[in-house]
Amino acid sequence: MKRRYFITAIDTDAGKSLATGLAARWLLGEGVSVITQKMAQTGCTRTSEDIETHRRLMGIPLQEADLEGTTCPYIFPFPASPRLAAELAGRQIDFFRIFEATERLEETYECVLVEGVGGLMVPLVDDQTVADYLVCHPHPTVIVVHARLGSINHALLTLKACSVRGIEVVGVIYNTGIATDPLITDDTRAVLQQMLGRNFPEAAFLELPRWHEGDPLPDFSALFRV
Repeated sequence: MKRRYFITAIDTDAGKSLATGLAARWLLGEGVSVITQKMAQTGCTRTSEDIETHRRLMGIPLQEADLEGTTCPYIFPFPASPRLAAELAGRQIDFFRIFEATERLEETYECVLVEGVGGLMVPLVDDQTVADYLVCHPHPTVIVVHARLGSINHALLTLKACSVRGIEVVGVIYNTGIATDPLITDDTRAVLQQMLGRNFPEAAFLELPRWHEGDPLPDFSALFRV
């Protein structure tokens, strides 16, 4: 298995880091050499908090590539969009530097899971967004959707953006671990499955319930064929 995947979400705090870390842990259990990457991190000063979360979920310490900065090429202290955080730090994000880091990781690992920042339309540099990055550097993409009020709108807009921009959607991870009204959770699930069946028939649908250490891992085989 020699492949990269991009994990985005419908907005901030939808569960990207949890999904990325658990997917990597599952792949490790399947015998796959896997590493995670964060394209950029804001609100941090040294190592990426999301990379630390990935490693904790994977049950491994920080790796050499983490300490070298390869798994998170950009870290900015101000908690804002990467474009604004970079501007405040007197820097600018270079798409090629992110992709070059992914390629370096691919020299060592069979699979690289790249976690995005926020949603697809988050600005990275000037008027260039995460979606623009995926157009320049295509990755099979997984979308994390939470079950809160408003999820349907954000999810359908994200799927529409992928369709318009030619971004390959390989699956949706439905994070039901975020508490909400059961009626909303059930309705959102039904709408998502209907939308995928109609417009993305090859995309997988995986439900991610609330997870604690010691719980069985979700089965990610529909997303990652090993």
